[in-house]
Amino acid sequence: MKQILNHIKQFTRIALLVACLFVSLNANAQQIKATAKLDSNEITIGQQVKLQLSIQYRVDGGKHIQVLWPEIADTIRKEVEVVSQSKIDTTIDKNDPYLFTQTQTLNITSFDSGYWAIPPFKFLAGDTNGIFTDPLLLQVNTIAADTTQAIKDIKEPYEQEYTWIDWIKDNTLIVCVFTGSLLVLLIFFLIMRYTRKVVVPMVEVEIPKIPAHIIAYEKLEKLKGENLWQNGKLKLYHSQLTDIVREYIENRFKIQALEQTTDEILFGFRNVSIDEQSKTKLKQVLILADLVKFAKEQPMPTENDLSMSNTYGFIDGTKREEEETKKAVDNKQ
Repeated sequence: MKQILNHIKQFTRIALLVACLFVSLNANAQQIKATAKLDSNEITIGQQVKLQLSIQYRVDGGKHIQVLWPEIADTIRKEVEVVSQSKIDTTIDKNDPYLFTQTQTLNITSFDSGYWAIPPFKFLAGDTNGIFTDPLLLQVNTIAADTTQAIKDIKEPYEQEYTWIDWIKDNTLIVCVFTGSLLVLLIFFLIMRYTRKVVVPMVEVEIPKIPAHIIAYEKLEKLKGENLWQNGKLKLYHSQLTDIVREYIENRFKIQALEQTTDEILFGFRNVSIDEQSKTKLKQVLILADLVKFAKEQPMPTENDLSMSNTYGFIDGTKREEEETKKAVDNKQ
């Protein structure tokens, strides 16, 4: 008998727990409500109608409820198209600050006549498995044709008089550009007409070009007078000496010697028609200068004088065309 009473007590406790759980779930479900509503259940084919979706829920004790809206594509079903969707708007009841409502409005239409069922929309909210709206029915009617009237021809378009004022209105930009161009040309003509001065022709006096070897000789004479290597300034002496040679080569042979290395200068003379003796002299001057500048070579006094002598010799051996040019200029004068 005791065992039977114990079983009855346990069963009663379980029943009470299940009842409390059911009541709690039912209360939660009652706190969340989803609705779908059409402005009109009947439209003519091609017309639009508003479909309003809303979900209402309570937030008691500061508890947050997350609401997931159904994803709606361009069509609800193949016969019912979604034209536009508004943003989801959230409002709070004035009389109940814990009662929230989220609303969204869809503009829908249909181009197929008939009766089209709009299925329920599913919302995910709180601890529920889903809150569904009620299904809706949309009736789409065709445009009734008046069969009592005779078939009429399509009317021709009305003819309207087109004047030059209408053309100006239609081509305002072209007219403004054309008028502006005429004004600019007129102003330019007036400026040129009244401000034009008589221009006296300039007489250009041709100044004879000084031959390259004359320039080089003058600079060599100046370098000799400075006695640089005699005063221990070997690097400066050979640098200025090679600068004079490189400048002469540029003026005489049009080779960019000032920007080239010794090897590039010597390689550039492979196709230049000068004697081998002049090439040898040029090579001695350039190579000794490189040794002094980059290898700190200390040449003998005779070597310094030889570089000056070879520079004169290189210029003397390659100045023939320059002399002929100078003679031609002198005869012209």
